[in-house]
Amino acid sequence: MAVAGSTGPALSREEVDRALARLGAEHEAVESSLLALQDHAGRRLLEGAELTGATRSRWAVAERLITRLWAYFDAYTSALTAARALRGRRRWPTQGELSELTELLRGSGVTLAGGEHLPTAAEGSPAGTAARLSERLSLQELLERMNGWYAEALDVVVTADAVWSALPARIDLLAAELQRTRSLAHSVGVRPGEHPAGDDLEHITGELASLRAEVISDPLAFWAGASPSSAPGGGRPDTGRYDRAARALEDVRREVEAVLDVRQDAEQRLLRVRDVLSRADRTLNEARQARTEVLSKIAASVVPAVSGPPTELYEQLSAAADHRRHARWHRLSPLLEDLERRAEEELLRARDSLTAVTAPLAVRAELRGRLDAYRAKAARLGFTEDTFLVERHDAARRMLWSAPCDLMAAEQAVLRYQQALAEALAPPSATGPSVPVDRRGNHE
Repeated sequence: MAVAGSTGPALSREEVDRALARLGAEHEAVESSLLALQDHAGRRLLEGAELTGATRSRWAVAERLITRLWAYFDAYTSALTAARALRGRRRWPTQGELSELTELLRGSGVTLAGGEHLPTAAEGSPAGTAARLSERLSLQELLERMNGWYAEALDVVVTADAVWSALPARIDLLAAELQRTRSLAHSVGVRPGEHPAGDDLEHITGELASLRAEVISDPLAFWAGASPSSAPGGGRPDTGRYDRAARALEDVRREVEAVLDVRQDAEQRLLRVRDVLSRADRTLNEARQARTEVLSKIAASVVPAVSGPPTELYEQLSAAADHRRHARWHRLSPLLEDLERRAEEELLRARDSLTAVTAPLAVRAELRGRLDAYRAKAARLGFTEDTFLVERHDAARRMLWSAPCDLMAAEQAVLRYQQALAEALAPPSATGPSVPVDRRGNHE
């Protein structure tokens, strides 16, 4: 809405004509704005709604503002009509007529009966307001006052309409998704009081119902930022509660889908768990047998004990199978996930146990391999008949192929054979005469 701003103590004929043209354009703009406000969908919704909270108090003020806006517009129209009639008397108005026109266009020539102070919509509706019998305003003051009231009323209407356009439809869509999720949840036994997800669904249902009722009755409470009429793009509907409910429903939906997946592939997953536990049992049996062998064949060796079968897991596996037979999918889902994890852990533990138990046998096998490798090297280099090397080799071999085997002594014997072979392969010293030493370290 435009604001009149003509100035000057007196107006010429041309200035009067220009002022009337401008005021006529402003009159049309004001009328268009008021008619648009009157037909605004948000205003019609506000008139028919059961409002509460801030929206109720601000709309009560806005309704009074709209009523006064039309009254002021009528006064503005009357003043403009009178000015046009005065100007239309003759082509060249007299000085007196120009003075009268100047008073109408610039002076406080508009009398408003029964003037009353109206609070802004932001101020609310106080218990009492000071009433005046009449007041006189200029056309510019009249326009400025109408502009302020129009902005206040428009803020309430546009903000409420923006919230109602954004939130209720989204809440309804989320509520429909909630109903689908509830149906799926009931089909797999996820119900309030029996499963946490069922309790969550109950809470989300109540939250959405409460949220929708509050949005319908008090839309202004769900606006964040500047008003849409005064700062386009500066505010938006506050969707915080809606977003939290949507995230909570998504979490529940994923959990329900996980339970549905359990119903579809529970048998295969139970078979896999049984297979993993069976492999763990076989590995533990192998570890027990290996431990017996180590204790009988390796001397002075600390061999860790091997635990028994995982009876607790087998009990849980039996309970899981019972849940499947009786279609208790919501109970089977977390139990099966835990079983899969613990069965894999049990298999890893059994393998670690086998590795720890057979470590001495692995050391003995490694020493045997080293001894055979050194023996093959000696044969390749022509030392098969070397008496000293044969003695060292036979000593190490007796230790490694006897039971119980002393691994530390056997390792030293292998090292002595390795050193003897290295000495046999070393070239003679070229630094001069030396004292003869036999292969056993004795001076000749």
